[in-house]
Amino acid sequence: MANYNLKINGKSQTVDVEDDTPLLWVLRDNLGLVGTKFSCGIAQCGACTVHVDGKATFSCVTPISSVGNSEVTTIEGLSEEGNHPVQKAWEEVDVAQCGYCQAGQIMNAAAFLKQNPNPSMEEIDNAMNRNICRCGTYHKIREAVALAAKTK
Repeated sequence: MANYNLKINGKSQTVDVEDDTPLLWVLRDNLGLVGTKFSCGIAQCGACTVHVDGKATFSCVTPISSVGNSEVTTIEGLSEEGNHPVQKAWEEVDVAQCGYCQAGQIMNAAAFLKQNPNPSMEEIDNAMNRNICRCGTYHKIREAVALAAKTK
């Protein structure tokens, strides 16, 4: 076990975990940040997406030892009021069905739009193909990302 001093959602946190503990489990089990979801565990679905220094990252395969002094942002830290442009677009378009993948989808979209604020539909499709939606709301996800880009 080792102590890790982390910066999560703008707050300093200390955890005592094994070096190879995935960031996902540190967030959920040690810090109680359960908005980030577990699904596949092998970086194939995107439900566990968080930002590490602003980059969309699969937390299920990111060992805590690799996080270092990086700034980690979870869905809980994206905006205090749930009013990030992507979150607002998600509501307006009514994307969610079961909702399980939505935190990962939103985190991926937010990182993508920060990097590419005026994307084409093809660029949206390419960026969002990292995240699986088992309900198949891809057309609504695409629409919400495009809307968030326009309103940002």
